Amino acid sequence: MSIIEKAASRIDHTRAAAPAPAVVEHDGQSVVLETQGLAAQAPAPAVQPAIAPVVPPADQPTPAAPAARVETPHTATPGVAPPRSEAPAAAPRKTAAKPGVRKVDLDLARMRDAGMVTAASGRTSLLEDFRVIKRPLLKRAFSEGAPGRPNNLIMITSSLPGEGKTYCAINLAMSIAMELDHTVLLVDADVARPSVLRTLGLPAQRGLMDILIDDKLDLSDVMLRTNVDTLSILPAGTSTPRATELLASSTMSNLVNEIAHRYPDRVIIFDSPPLLLTSEARVLASHMGQIVMVVEAQGTTQHAVKESLRQLEGCSNVNLIYNKARDIPGIEETYDYHYG
Repeated sequence: MSIIEKAASRIDHTRAAAPAPAVVEHDGQSVVLETQGLAAQAPAPAVQPAIAPVVPPADQPTPAAPAARVETPHTATPGVAPPRSEAPAAAPRKTAAKPGVRKVDLDLARMRDAGMVTAASGRTSLLEDFRVIKRPLLKRAFSEGAPGRPNNLIMITSSLPGEGKTYCAINLAMSIAMELDHTVLLVDADVARPSVLRTLGLPAQRGLMDILIDDKLDLSDVMLRTNVDTLSILPAGTSTPRATELLASSTMSNLVNEIAHRYPDRVIIFDSPPLLLTSEARVLASHMGQIVMVVEAQGTTQHAVKESLRQLEGCSNVNLIYNKARDIPGIEETYDYHYG
């Protein structure tokens, strides 16, 4: 049985068995995340994480151990989770900013009231799930990656639309923004169907495609600062039929290198197009150090998973999030701790 067939069959086995959270290692290879129940349809779902490995192809390098880093902790506003695609959009509020700097305030209270993960929402299972998901990604983020593929570049994708990739990308970014030692840039790279700003209740604006088209634009001209001090957003920008060629260009390579190395504590999350619908996702993957593929429980076929994994064989760090799984009996949605 091939590596890809093993990975795909693990999805079917997980659907049938619905195991409790577990950490598994296979031949010393990097772990892959299978997170059950991150449904993007009903508010505050009960979700259960489990971690299992997908082994990269034998000719791909295994990620090196994380390099020691000395970092100055940030004292920043904790990150928050965004609304799901079906949730009411949060109304943006423009705030005063220095010339050349664009800033928007995310409506954190409305996000919290809509059942999103925020620092003020309490210790929910959803918050804990994304803490589990982000930890191995952060561990590898600042280790040495393959040449031209820094590990702090993380692409979130799926086989097909509707599996919850944007929901997971935003929540992962918000969870990492809660870290004391890291900042996050969330890039909407689904240039054919951008949804990050729409999900956050923000209007479409210039962004990634505009930088690649107009060499007079700088990253600071299109990047959005938010009221979460450790979170910035790079919108998809103007739609163009040349998106694939632009993403494959040397301009894109230079931009990716710049955002990966400009700040030593930054993690960059790319919300990518679905792998089986567009060519942009495969091109974008060629720049990434880590890839997270969202798999919809009860929806994504084994064939789709196999084909998607084949397209990602060039990346040594491929991860899966098992999304929208049914609740597991006996697992509570919230945690309530009392001391003293």
